[in-house]
Amino acid sequence: MKYDTIILGAGAAGMMCAAHSGGRTLVLDHAKAPGEKIRISGGGRCNFTNMYAAPENFLSKNPHFCKSALKRYTQWDFIELVARHRIPYHEKTLGQLFCDSSAKDIIAMLRAEMDSAGAELRVNTTIQRVSHDGATFTIETETEGQREALSARNLVLATGGKSIPKMGATGLAYDIARQFDLALTDTCPGLVPFTFSDNPFKPLSGTALPVRATAGGTAFDEALLFTHRGLSGPAMLQISSYWREGEDIALNLLPDMDVFQSLRQKRSTDGRRNLSTILGQILPSKLADHLTKEWALTGNIADQSDTALKDLAERICNWRLRPNGTEGYRTAEVTLGGIDTDELSSKTMMSKTVPGLYAIGEAVDVTGWLGGFNFQWAWSSGWAAGQAIKARET
Repeated sequence: MKYDTIILGAGAAGMMCAAHSGGRTLVLDHAKAPGEKIRISGGGRCNFTNMYAAPENFLSKNPHFCKSALKRYTQWDFIELVARHRIPYHEKTLGQLFCDSSAKDIIAMLRAEMDSAGAELRVNTTIQRVSHDGATFTIETETEGQREALSARNLVLATGGKSIPKMGATGLAYDIARQFDLALTDTCPGLVPFTFSDNPFKPLSGTALPVRATAGGTAFDEALLFTHRGLSGPAMLQISSYWREGEDIALNLLPDMDVFQSLRQKRSTDGRRNLSTILGQILPSKLADHLTKEWALTGNIADQSDTALKDLAERICNWRLRPNGTEGYRTAEVTLGGIDTDELSSKTMMSKTVPGLYAIGEAVDVTGWLGGFNFQWAWSSGWAAGQAIKARET
């Protein structure tokens, strides 16, 4: 079976590419249905983009690489597509756009766009072997026990990274990239909760509060959630992409308060109250109890000097913790690193050394923040590759 283009991966980037690549296009996926990670994203509502998406919201060895695709296919282009398909949506917070009803609306939209473009989809299909004779790619597949050799002039790697293996995530794109001598950057889980040895926060499980979290010199003002395994919530997921093993994270537990002045005021008005009670007035009670024990706080606030209160304020505003790791790919929303951007054209997403070989989406060393940014990279990179393939075939 001969095609103009074969796309490996029926996820966000792969389907977007198929909708724009023209010619005879086939999308292959080993899952039972397309867009499985779209389906479960955003609690089933799909945070499909972010109104404030910009290159600054992405991590990569080459921070400039993402600029071309993001500029040529913007969040507003995708929002227009969503509106054209009459999918109701809303902004949740910080520019994050979600479907009103279901993430399945986005999958149906992409399938409709693929159908309109004449692209074919084949699921329950595994890739056995990929080869290239200098002009044509041959992909040996197996679908429900039936083996078949397919060929195409263009091959697109859109199988994502290693995150959420229970959804079928594998390192297939990396394996094929290595086969064609494309360099990879180191990969690790991103947007993932932290874990701690003998988790000291287990009694706090379920406690949440807004914080300013910092790791690797980058800070986010978002919510922190204590869990039975460690620390989660948007703030932790965000800084996990900047954290490296063996490093501390810093938490400002009251980022919108002048804590020292507040403590001084309470010394004047509530002098007879002990420090544990005072902490309980400005922090969740379980957390206040935990910190009272951890910091061995004793006595009434009236007995505390300005120096002591400054020290306590500093602890609250710069609580330093050292995770022993993260929950790993099992719960990570994305994979940091991937196919080295030095190997690809930022305009076309095609390999600089293997004509007709493209890599898009999460498979590439471009990782967005939490909040719809990774979907936007999928749309933008998929569109860029699709446009390039269409131009190459005409």
